Amino acid sequence: MYAMSRNLTNPYADAYVQTSVQEASPHRLIHMLMEGFLGRVAAAKGAIERGDIALKGESITKAIAIVGGLDDCLDMEKGGELASNLRALYVYMGERLLDANIKNDVAILDEVSRLMREIKSGWESIPEEFRNGVSA
Repeated sequence: MYAMSRNLTNPYADAYVQTSVQEASPHRLIHMLMEGFLGRVAAAKGAIERGDIALKGESITKAIAIVGGLDDCLDMEKGGELASNLRALYVYMGERLLDANIKNDVAILDEVSRLMREIKSGWESIPEEFRNGVSA
C-alpha cells in the first residue's frame, strides 16, 4: 500500500522539481546541483552500509552525472584560474566516486561530500548582487 501511495505522489514531486528548476536563477540552479550531489552521495553511503549494491551504483552514477553537469557549467574564459581549479577538482571527485563504487568505501564518499560542502559554502558566500547570471 505504501508503494502505491508513493507512486501516486511522484508526479507531484516531479512537477514541483520541474517548476523549481524553471523558476530558479543560474546561481540557484548550481546550488540545487550541489544539494543533489550531496543527497546522492548520502544515499550511496547508506546503501553501502545496508548492502544495497543496486542503489549504491545508481546513486553514485547520478552523483557522477551531477559533477559532470557542474563541470559543464564552468565558464573557462571568464572563470580563469578558479574555473580551472574547479574543473580539476570535479575530475578528481568523479574519479574518487568511481573508486568508492568499486571498493564500497564510505570513507571516499565522506571525502567527496566534504569537498562538495566546501565548494557549496564558497558558492553560498557569493554576495547577492553578483548572483544574477553568475558562472564560475
